[in-house]
Amino acid sequence: MERSKDKELSLSELAEESQVPGRTIRFYIAKGLLPGPSQAGRGASYGQVHLKQLQEIKRLQGRGLTLTEIARSIGEDKLKIALPEPSAWWNYPVSSDVLVWVRADLSPWRLRQVQKAMSQLANELKPDHSEEEA
Repeated sequence: MERSKDKELSLSELAEESQVPGRTIRFYIAKGLLPGPSQAGRGASYGQVHLKQLQEIKRLQGRGLTLTEIARSIGEDKLKIALPEPSAWWNYPVSSDVLVWVRADLSPWRLRQVQKAMSQLANELKPDHSEEEA
């Protein structure tokens, strides 16, 4: 079936031309491997960019890549990746029942501010011996 380059496709037409089931196409969109339809709703339409992307996904799967690897190879700047980048965290136990988590990639200036605030918080949360005796 020959199509003009700018003609929009329905989901069923895209599935037929790409040999990828419509359910899988929806899954790829949800996972960020494929952009959403050009026009959303009941009359959702897809273009040549969707067809080319599906062909690329199939090619990479044929080489044995996982969907996460495919998402990265397609380009993280163009697509959302299901998993965020990991980040390191520090935890500050400020009292026996309070633990505060802080991102570890703070600037030195901000880190000093956080440490000062944690010290103040720890002092405020110290048990008052007069309350313990009551």
